[in-house]
Amino acid sequence: MSIKVLLAGETWISQSTHFKGFDSFSSVTYHSGADAYIAALATFDISVTHMPAHDVPQDFPKTVAECQKFDVIVLSDIGANSLQLPPETWLHGQASPSRLDALNEWVHAGGGLMMAGGYLSFQGFQARANFARSPLATSLPVTMSDFDDRVECSAGEKARAVDTSHELAALVTSEAPNLLGYNRVFAKDEAEVVATVGEDVLIATGSYGSGRTLVWTSDIGPHWCPQEFLDWSGFAPLMAGMITHLANGASE
Repeated sequence: MSIKVLLAGETWISQSTHFKGFDSFSSVTYHSGADAYIAALATFDISVTHMPAHDVPQDFPKTVAECQKFDVIVLSDIGANSLQLPPETWLHGQASPSRLDALNEWVHAGGGLMMAGGYLSFQGFQARANFARSPLATSLPVTMSDFDDRVECSAGEKARAVDTSHELAALVTSEAPNLLGYNRVFAKDEAEVVATVGEDVLIATGSYGSGRTLVWTSDIGPHWCPQEFLDWSGFAPLMAGMITHLANGASE
């Protein structure tokens, strides 16, 4: 049976202003950084429901029951505000269920949660992602800084497997192209650090109740995860391996 994944985030809308002499005009474009990731998972019979970032405040699951439609939930480049400020609260001042508490309860009951890196992941650009002060600080296998945690590596940094006994370690090979950045986080004592980038955590896994959690601190698309990495023959097996690891938590 296909593994069912909810991928929340990894899209953005850009507004550009064009100046042509005396005149100027604006244009708006929509972008997705998830296409290669979704295609890679599909080759391993992993079904992804992609919830674009602009839909997350309205549509992200509000209850454990809604989360249970999925085996794994991936948060990628989507900040805590988008999950904690639904329209009924932000626009109308009405109470609404805590979706991050529901997400934790779902993981504790056997779900699989992954956070991927980005400018609005972990603590993020100018600390705007702000997950260090959210309920997910309890369930994720890492601790997060209170400040901007990005590490930009324009020259590139290698991914290296460090826990060779872990089932995911064999998927992090020396042939992997360099990564161009990541979020710096710190493994909890009980976490398993599978791979590093530079001197920092790249992949760490953990358990929370009956469920599993995992972090991939680089991106799942450019710019931190460059096209060369997406084109690497090991990209799909590695991404699928992380999802499969998370999905297997409830069955053990």
